[in-house]
Amino acid sequence: MGFDTVLVANRGEIAVRVIRTLKAMGIRSVAVYSDADAAARHVTEADVAVRIGPAPARESYLNVDAIVDAALRTGAQAVHPGYGFLSENADFAAALASAGVTFIGPPVAALQTMGDKIAAKATVSAFGVPVVPGIARPGLTDAELIAAADEIGYPVLVKPSAGGGGKGMRLVERAADLPAALAGARRESAAAFGDDTLFLERFVLRPRHIEVQVLADTYGNVVHLGERECSLQRRHQKVIEEAPSPLLDAATRARIGAAGCDTARSVDYTGAGTVEFIVSADRPEEFFFMEMNTRLQVEHPVTEMVTGWDLVEWQIRIAAGEKLTASQSDITLEGHAVEARIYAEDPAQGFLPTGGDVLGLVEPKGPGVRIDSGLSAGMTVGSAYDPMLAKVITHAADRPSALRALDRALEDTAVLGVVTNVEFLRFLLADADVAAGRLDTGLLDRRVGDFVAAPPADEHLIAAAAYRWLRLWPDPGADLWEIPSGWRVGAHAPVSIRLRAADRTDHVHLTGIPTAAQARVEDGETHSLQAHLDGQRFTITLDGVRTEYTVAASDHRIWLHGGGITAVVEEVQEAPVRPDDEHSGDAELTSPMPGTVVAVSVEDKADVAAGTVVVTVEAMKMEHALASPVDGVVDLLVGVGDQVKVGQPLARITANTKGQGQADA
Repeated sequence: MGFDTVLVANRGEIAVRVIRTLKAMGIRSVAVYSDADAAARHVTEADVAVRIGPAPARESYLNVDAIVDAALRTGAQAVHPGYGFLSENADFAAALASAGVTFIGPPVAALQTMGDKIAAKATVSAFGVPVVPGIARPGLTDAELIAAADEIGYPVLVKPSAGGGGKGMRLVERAADLPAALAGARRESAAAFGDDTLFLERFVLRPRHIEVQVLADTYGNVVHLGERECSLQRRHQKVIEEAPSPLLDAATRARIGAAGCDTARSVDYTGAGTVEFIVSADRPEEFFFMEMNTRLQVEHPVTEMVTGWDLVEWQIRIAAGEKLTASQSDITLEGHAVEARIYAEDPAQGFLPTGGDVLGLVEPKGPGVRIDSGLSAGMTVGSAYDPMLAKVITHAADRPSALRALDRALEDTAVLGVVTNVEFLRFLLADADVAAGRLDTGLLDRRVGDFVAAPPADEHLIAAAAYRWLRLWPDPGADLWEIPSGWRVGAHAPVSIRLRAADRTDHVHLTGIPTAAQARVEDGETHSLQAHLDGQRFTITLDGVRTEYTVAASDHRIWLHGGGITAVVEEVQEAPVRPDDEHSGDAELTSPMPGTVVAVSVEDKADVAAGTVVVTVEAMKMEHALASPVDGVVDLLVGVGDQVKVGQPLARITANTKGQGQADA
């Protein structure tokens, strides 16, 4: 049988990616969307789109009834779940089956077994797959876990049976610390997954995260498509992945691949799946089963690049009842592929979530370069969903070439209007250990503290000022007095624009006309300048050096991408000339990230002391409390439940000037 209509029960880049394959296969695609995604790229690229609810995921993308109903209303014979959301939800798969709709994924029994890490370890171990030494069975008490830890040997890893993403996980190096770690892990696991069941594993020193891609059809055929190295993680979240792993030799690759296939056979798996193993960097010949992800992985493109297989196509073919057309010996790996995840986050601010309107996109092109993205100009990146925006993937003949190609591709990547982690990704690729393949899961977290965002240069301030100047320039033939050239009898007066970038605020002085100008930052050196603007293409020649930027502006911010740098420059008002023009000590609290106001700690017009928390904003389960920097009176601008953008004013504090007035008297 075949499918003529498939619904994609997801959003963002993975929905766009699945729709791409559906189009190539000639299959009608159905998108679903929440109110927040009404104008999203996956909605516009699908053949049909169905609204499934409000922005919160639990009322839309996690709403089983709404998605099943959308499939039935649109005549979809199958549903592709992507990853995340309902992709590993056995109840969702069962609901689709009851409605006569095919779930493009494994059987319900496989979802249930692999969704329980304790059951999964027992199942694969019985099939001869090596597992990490530890203790794992349902209902273990703290006393039983503590008693087993000495036999397992420290350090141990406390892990929840349910869930993932590092939640509830604790590394314990001393017996004295284990009781408190167990208590904390149970609390966090219960809150995150509704299940506080725990188990223990020996912690593998210098661990590397290596996973095997498997495909299994309904006729008992199982193959693997090599492995992926996913050791570059921040707080258990993958950031850069590659295929194949630089650690494994051919013999170990064959053994770990066979273990991945045996894992699939142990639960009668069908479709595409990923078996995750932990491997010691010191003993690469030893590997241990960690878990199986019963879905497509975020990092699947690197496997596709080195094998030439479209994994989404084969998920669909297998779900439609087709046989695999290749045996294990037919599958070969050619070259090397690397993927970097683009997140809406600010590495310079502790990786706080960001967001905003996408004013423009710069995307890499060229041989061996692929970008999987859910972005489009004009969309808004909010805080309701995962902050991953896109993935940049490169493929080359060998690992060094693939890494260099990825760095060049990231140099040509920018999301104007939204701060991203691109600069941090390039910092990571420049690391000597990364280049040499000396990886482990702690490497990235060790390097985070060494990252310093590139400081804005004079040329970026001049470019931003020239852009603002050009935007003020009238059309040809305008009255002489309307032209902001600084003309006057005698010497030209400069046009001065006050700009802020990162931690510097400076004046840029411009004189002349855009095609023959002089530019000076504060009292520094005078530079010759030529500037030309054509839509979002902005070219400046500074002292004879030509740089081409992609430019966009919103409110008072100017976004520039060129020369491998994305600069954000803000136009700021001049400081008051007279002391009584404005309270010099007043303060404004602005949101450091897009999110939801979850607490307002003071009353409007209340007196507050410096250090008093006024407003708390939450995004992606991260709270950020904003305190008044001065003594004064609060003017609240938001309330609990309000959705706020990054940089949005939340409250203003009028500084207390009583002491100054008494002194003046």
